[in-house]
Amino acid sequence: MAAIGRFQRGEEIFYAKMVDGELFKLKGDVFGSPSFEKKATPAKGLKLLTPVAPSKVIAVGLNYSDHARESGLDLPKEPLFWFKAPTSLIPDGAKIEIPFANHRVDFEAELAVVIGRRVRNVTPAAAARYIFGYTAAQDISDRTIQHSESQWARAKSFDTFTPLGPYIETKIDPHDLSIQLFQNGQLRQNSNTSQLIFNCFHLVSFISTNMTLLPGDIILTGTPSGVGPIQSGDRLEVRIQGLAPLVNMVK
Repeated sequence: MAAIGRFQRGEEIFYAKMVDGELFKLKGDVFGSPSFEKKATPAKGLKLLTPVAPSKVIAVGLNYSDHARESGLDLPKEPLFWFKAPTSLIPDGAKIEIPFANHRVDFEAELAVVIGRRVRNVTPAAAARYIFGYTAAQDISDRTIQHSESQWARAKSFDTFTPLGPYIETKIDPHDLSIQLFQNGQLRQNSNTSQLIFNCFHLVSFISTNMTLLPGDIILTGTPSGVGPIQSGDRLEVRIQGLAPLVNMVK
């Protein structure tokens, strides 16, 4: 497998593999041992969905040293994470909605880990066996609320606050990928996943010592420096090396 997307046509929701711009529908469990139809399925009339429908979305904070510095916070000694509501997820092409016009709301480009197998108490060395793949994401954040509360979940869980997708890349090394965010064509964030304080395998291991991760669960691995405010009319594009770009408008 390589790039895998999730689509809807009418009432049918299905996964498909992208091959040279064509879609081949999956047969069986995407997290099991799936096969794919040999005939391409027509793209007309398809609606692109988020690439998974997770039981939980786990966000990791302050995982790039430059972002911790720009936030004025000390580097964490172990991963700092919280939950985002799955209802905050939107696919590529959907609109991000700012709930309060007088609040500061920021973009945050992130690499997302997609869990492929039920996992509990795994070591970093074995973590790759439980990862299905990777996709692009954003952790949109209402800073006005975040700075007024000790818990961050509400500030980051509004509907539309977690753009995800468009596809899952199953054959990629996550440890040396450029990660960028463009706001209206202007480069705002520009880093590399080699700068992660806790890499993807460490995160899966650490989180799995605290809770069971299920197939389709998402881990947002943190954002680099350069975060900034958004406003209605903005076009936000996340570009991560080896992944299809994630593009969303703001309203």
